[in-house]
Amino acid sequence: MTVLALPLDSRRRPRSRYLAGLRTWRGLTGLALVGVVALAGLLAPLLTDTDPNAQSALALAGPGGQHPFGTDDLGRDLFSRVLHGIGTDLAIILTAVPLGALLGCSAALIAATSRWADLTVQRLFDLLLSFPGLILGLAVTAVLGPGRWPVVIVIALAEIPGFGRQLRAGLLVQREREYALAARVGGASRARVLLRHVVPNAVDPLIVQSAVALSIGVFIEGGLSFLGLGVRPPEPTLGSILSQSVAYLATNPTFAAAPLAATTALVLGFTLIAEALNRGIRR
Repeated sequence: MTVLALPLDSRRRPRSRYLAGLRTWRGLTGLALVGVVALAGLLAPLLTDTDPNAQSALALAGPGGQHPFGTDDLGRDLFSRVLHGIGTDLAIILTAVPLGALLGCSAALIAATSRWADLTVQRLFDLLLSFPGLILGLAVTAVLGPGRWPVVIVIALAEIPGFGRQLRAGLLVQREREYALAARVGGASRARVLLRHVVPNAVDPLIVQSAVALSIGVFIEGGLSFLGLGVRPPEPTLGSILSQSVAYLATNPTFAAAPLAATTALVLGFTLIAEALNRGIRR
């Protein structure tokens, strides 16, 4: 009996490539930015004991000992609201992005089963891509109303085409490689070739896409909350705090400084991580 040896292409890329990318200045800077902001959000109950929704007569106060970031227009402590807002944002995007990835990758795998399934899935991706994230958010919230779960649904729907197209493109390339042909000649079923050999070698772009998707998720959540279509008040999010601060930019610019800095750090951090991972897997 002849044993067909599969080429090295059929093996997973070593994890050291991801680590090598993250060890660059881009990766380390991105991890530091995301890590600091995420840690602040996770440790919010320990870093402050102030109720983020507690109002006081001290409205629009500047930064001070009792209120490190000052207060908002209702006298609520901005330090507490920003930290809890970070936690809310991270909870939403860390739920929505994996959901979008799961749905997108499942659709790509279904597309690999037949030509008609592929055409149907591609048209579905085109339909979702025809709606920008905020327009999709307007449509979903018009039906479901504002809230945490409608935002999760909007982000998940917006991420489906990105993950689905990345995996579909990888599957089309990898299934024509020598190791996949060798496996088919050796008698492996189509499903086994797809799941055992092709998919593991097509996941590299998905790692990069995950970091990009997290960055996009921050944008969409912030945009919907800024427009009043996100999480219902008084629960804080970075976007809703920024929205409240717009009317006071001239008189109290520190109102917007903290939520803007946190949002910028998250978006920039995830972008740098994505770029570092992309450079790592291409080495």
